[in-house]
Amino acid sequence: MLEIDGSYGEGGGQILRYAAALSALTKKPVEIKNIRANRPVPGIRPQHHTAISCIKSICKGAAEGLSIGSSKLTFMPGEVQPGEYKFDIGTAGSITLVFQACILSSLTASKPITIKLTGGTDVKWAPTWDYFTHVFLPLIEMMGVKTDAQLIKRGYYPKGGGEAFLTIHPVKKLQCLQLEENQGFNKIEGIVHIANLPDHIGKRMKHSAMKIAVKNDMRSYIHVDKTTSFSPGTGITLWSRSDKTVLGSTFLGEKGVSSEKIGEDAANQLINEINMGASVDTFAIDQILPYMVLAGNESVCIVRELSNHIQTNMWLASQFFKVDKLFEVEDKKGLKVVKVNGAGFL
Repeated sequence: MLEIDGSYGEGGGQILRYAAALSALTKKPVEIKNIRANRPVPGIRPQHHTAISCIKSICKGAAEGLSIGSSKLTFMPGEVQPGEYKFDIGTAGSITLVFQACILSSLTASKPITIKLTGGTDVKWAPTWDYFTHVFLPLIEMMGVKTDAQLIKRGYYPKGGGEAFLTIHPVKKLQCLQLEENQGFNKIEGIVHIANLPDHIGKRMKHSAMKIAVKNDMRSYIHVDKTTSFSPGTGITLWSRSDKTVLGSTFLGEKGVSSEKIGEDAANQLINEINMGASVDTFAIDQILPYMVLAGNESVCIVRELSNHIQTNMWLASQFFKVDKLFEVEDKKGLKVVKVNGAGFL
């Protein structure tokens, strides 16, 4: 049984989710200790509980210590079972983080798996719904993972109540990513989402982002998605596509921060990724790394920096896959060239 220190590196919920997902995928039992030990509220939280429960159901596994507040979990995987699943996080916990864990654990399924989740769609410390659907899902689709995502209702902190469906289709073979060359980005697309707030907030956010795009000679196509939800909320997600990849940035609205600043920050962050020469943004590399590990042959991408999240994910993957020089990182003109010598699992 693999023993995983849940306090290693970044020490957050991603170790727990990804360890359980990789356990289901590889059929290697794991024991995760010191779960979120350095967090203000340590142990398993509702969002993590839902993710593990969903993975456990998908693979017909067993878990000891799966309770709110628990600092230790033993996960025993079974066989992945296609079908339909439904879970309610019960809070504004992130739907997208749970979906990401479910996708990773479901890659060996012989038939589609459909999951309905209720919770938060656009919350702090997690990919927003639009980033999930316009950046993360397209990136893993380039690697051979086909999904269908449907948003029913947005959910914001504190009440949540968002609803979404995700169907994960069987994977024939994972392809490596070869993104070492400079990419051509010439336009920015985006969505401003807003619920239970005055219309001018979304418009100001949109226009401020578009002004930054114009200053940088980039065409922009941003629309406002106005809706209702149990709690008010707003934010912006921007992305830019090349023939081979997509870069993204996302910001949520905050009290005391102007709509103009939110829009400007999102646009500046994306344009900085483009101008620096990144082929995968600093958030996406963390999320797609497991797929690069699972693919055969070498994957390569260029990122601005290696966050604690990505370094923690590298460490976690190395616990499951004993590949010589699984990861190699080179400095190149202020950027990081990340090479992953795929384990060839899928």
